[in-house]
Amino acid sequence: MPAGQKAAPALRVSEIFASLQGESTRVGLPTVFVRLTGCPLRCVWCDTGYAFRGGEILDLQSVLDDVAAHTLRHVCVTGGEPLAQTACSALLIALCDAGYSVSLETSGALDIGGVDPRVSRIVDLKAPDSGETERNRVENLALLNARDEIKIVLASETDYQWALQQIAIHRLPERCPVLLSPASGLLNPAQLAEWIVRDRLPVRFQLQLHKVLWKDTRRR
Repeated sequence: MPAGQKAAPALRVSEIFASLQGESTRVGLPTVFVRLTGCPLRCVWCDTGYAFRGGEILDLQSVLDDVAAHTLRHVCVTGGEPLAQTACSALLIALCDAGYSVSLETSGALDIGGVDPRVSRIVDLKAPDSGETERNRVENLALLNARDEIKIVLASETDYQWALQQIAIHRLPERCPVLLSPASGLLNPAQLAEWIVRDRLPVRFQLQLHKVLWKDTRRR
């Protein structure tokens, strides 16, 4: 490499694949998923633990070439926790520059302020039963706009009551869409739906579509 020339960004990638988007307001859209490896959190109900380690080191162009080969407009960068890799920012910029409609799924524990404004940021807010509530970066909430979304996964009525408080305190529906999901196998989806209707919450109930279709957490 010539002196003074920077090395091309490299990413550790668990998988790149095409499927239907299983979550967010983009649910059902054919999407290319870029799942980056690694996550500093260990949520109790996490279904992507296989992405905590391993993966393949790829340069940025190789990732872009793989995405392009799927010939889809929508791209979701997910993990693990994608923002834990410094090269994630360069990937998001490059995908936007290439004309894709890009979303980012992030745990909410890391700063989202540096994410390209063309990206839709799907930000988790960790409820108590996740075991990671203290990792919520509250400062992120003030950065949200109408392009973004807040996702709260709930495992119990305690989680639901906590979510009610957060929605009210931070006036979340005024910032962006709010998505409430039942943790698979821990909270009856019908029960969560009933609570939302009972309390007239200005939120969107969601199930993980990929689990309904394939029972496979990797196809989302």
